[in-house]
Amino acid sequence: MQVSLKALLADKPIEASAPCRIDAGGTWDIKAMALPLQKINPVTVNIALDLRTTVSLSPFEEGWVKISSEGFRKVEIHPKDSLPLTSTMGPFFAAVSYFGFHGIWIHIRSGSPVRSALGGSSTALVALLKALAKAFHRLERENLTRSEIVHLAYHLEDGVSGGNCGLQDHMAAAYGGVNQYVWQYGNRTTPFKKHPLLDRTGQQDLSKRLLVAYSGRTHVSSSINRNWIKDFLSGKTRSGWIRVNETVRRFAGAVREKDWQRSAALLREEMALRRRLTPEAMTPVTKKLVAQAESNGCGARFAGAGAGGSVWALGEPDDINRLKESWGGTLASIKGARILECRVDSVGVR
Repeated sequence: MQVSLKALLADKPIEASAPCRIDAGGTWDIKAMALPLQKINPVTVNIALDLRTTVSLSPFEEGWVKISSEGFRKVEIHPKDSLPLTSTMGPFFAAVSYFGFHGIWIHIRSGSPVRSALGGSSTALVALLKALAKAFHRLERENLTRSEIVHLAYHLEDGVSGGNCGLQDHMAAAYGGVNQYVWQYGNRTTPFKKHPLLDRTGQQDLSKRLLVAYSGRTHVSSSINRNWIKDFLSGKTRSGWIRVNETVRRFAGAVREKDWQRSAALLREEMALRRRLTPEAMTPVTKKLVAQAESNGCGARFAGAGAGGSVWALGEPDDINRLKESWGGTLASIKGARILECRVDSVGVR
């Protein structure tokens, strides 16, 4: 059954928001890699950032759905019976279609740069599903839990994109915090195990030791990941990926113990492996940012699938302060590039 939200939203618009993320071990959350090697316990570490994406729902003409997003010039307006699931906004139209809603205007505002490799599209989808769930609840229907939102977000995005989506971005957006995820897609009921690494005090300590920068170049992760997965499945790079997994597991342990120097060293170790496995993930700018971080005693890594996007660094506060000056000088002449002022987000979707 399809339901118009025009009258419901005219009374009171709805808003929801979720944090983006930085990560270590990313790509291991993709089912094509994690499921065949489930016995080695594939892991990623996710750090949610308070660069939140906000989704607002407002009334629109009955029978129609409108989606607009800051950073995208095109506003999409379509009739409810022919929502284009292949468009740039395809996953969002898929979410609306799942609930059967129309008479709705969805507007997306992102606290992080568009296509900056911080999990923005997945974050927006989680925020949208939370907002749609609030509307569903207003209609006196059962509310959705975080785990249900994650399940829907992952399968909607994976389904309309043709596969090879990971789950880590949805998890960080839904739960926030600093977590190690163990991917176990072979389990019928629980595709992951979530292990919190830091409490609120620990998250505050980590925030003082983080630096995140946008390189000024956007990226599209799907085409990059596709090549990595192809090489993994063929056996060409599998042993290297297994070493990445071992390193990230040790990195998670160091973060849990608040051993920041060891954490930075292990981040450098993962980056060294990534340089060999995924050289196309580095651009001249991100390569320079990583080198500057390492020369200042920090560890650094490109976010997500790289090839532009963002870079993040971990180190002691004095080292991070020196690095901030170095990065600021490097980014000053690049259009759109900048240091992103942010901290660990403890809350998740709301």
